[in-house]
Amino acid sequence: MFFEVALIAYIIDMIFSEFQKFKYFKHPIIFMGDYISWFEKKFYKDSIFRGFLLTLSLLFVVYIIVSIFALIDNIFIQGLLASFTLSSKMLYDAVKDVISNDNIEDKRYKISMLVSRDTSTLSNSAINKASIETYAENLSDGVIAPLFYLLCFGLVGAYLYKAINTLDSMVGYRNDKYEKFGKFSARLDDVANYIPSRITALIIALLFFSKKAFLEFYKYGKKHESFNAGLPISAFALALNVKLGGPTSYFGKIKNKPFFGDGKENIENSDVLKAVSFKYALDIFIIIVLILGVLWWLMKSGLSNKVICTLM
Repeated sequence: MFFEVALIAYIIDMIFSEFQKFKYFKHPIIFMGDYISWFEKKFYKDSIFRGFLLTLSLLFVVYIIVSIFALIDNIFIQGLLASFTLSSKMLYDAVKDVISNDNIEDKRYKISMLVSRDTSTLSNSAINKASIETYAENLSDGVIAPLFYLLCFGLVGAYLYKAINTLDSMVGYRNDKYEKFGKFSARLDDVANYIPSRITALIIALLFFSKKAFLEFYKYGKKHESFNAGLPISAFALALNVKLGGPTSYFGKIKNKPFFGDGKENIENSDVLKAVSFKYALDIFIIIVLILGVLWWLMKSGLSNKVICTLM
């Protein structure tokens, strides 16, 4: 387990976010996006096999490069590199910024940067709904999932997960262009997020002290087209007592999504603020868990050393 590295990475992300203020810094995930765009431009074909080749080639490149960096025997450097796979503070800042002013056009523009749905005619309540939904889904994709793979498989695991997730976000759409080309990436992302999405929903229910969210998030979440996304979205809906989902426009076509939760439909700025304020409880929870993990690992290592010394 990589508790020390994960703890350092999480603290760095809390303080510096994704190093956006550093003028000449290019985020590693952007390099992944550049590779996907290059491959698509050169080799795109409406074919599942071409999409498979894209996925395989990106994962291979990421594995080789990150494996080299993983050889650096310094937990602080490892933690710094791992922090680039987390986006807790950036997600919080981005969603909170949507509700930072009352100008509806500004809000529509800001939410358009975070979601793929059509936003040009969204009402204030619909913008707030989209804000909570994207926060819930990305809480799994951008925080819990990379932490999970970092703890289980180290730096390489975290970056391979981010590669899979980036592929899904860029080509994993169900439309004429990507239905076949992005299918393999989308299915792989479903597999990768199976456990983290459930952990995310349980953490949401736990930290909101919501018995209803704990008991019913699965019932609502399984209705979502993307089961993994539906679970944290449903957990937030139930914990906040709001109704998320419903008919949504994508690329000019209405998609009749199911509703998640049975609370109020008119979602206010205060509901979004309550959702993103969840970050504070989450930060404390994760840091405590990681510190306990570090202590457990140190105790385990100490006991192991004593056993070795006794045998010798």
